[in-house]
Amino acid sequence: MARKRQRRRRRKVTRSQRAELQFPVSRVDRFLREGNYSRRLSSSAPVFLAGVLEYLTSNILELAGEVAHTTGRKRIAPEHVCRVVQNNEQLHQLFKQGGTSVFEPPEPDDN
Repeated sequence: MARKRQRRRRRKVTRSQRAELQFPVSRVDRFLREGNYSRRLSSSAPVFLAGVLEYLTSNILELAGEVAHTTGRKRIAPEHVCRVVQNNEQLHQLFKQGGTSVFEPPEPDDN
């Protein structure tokens, strides 16, 4: 009697798992391709960008968690993130748009 060979299915390994990242590399790749930023895109560009985004996010959340802890809160609120970006010079420069920061409250009009 002939035995059927059982093939082991290889578990799919995502690009995020290969790079040991939490951020989705495939989604970053899709956004880069749909954004038409370039005619050609290397295979390592979305991996690198996902790594940079993950690093920035973890850095901001870690600092915001410390601010929340010092203010006696258990959860991170948007105010904590804003305070972190305003107090950190490098993050403040990164999030500046046209001379004004994204995280600064708008100035009231004197009308």
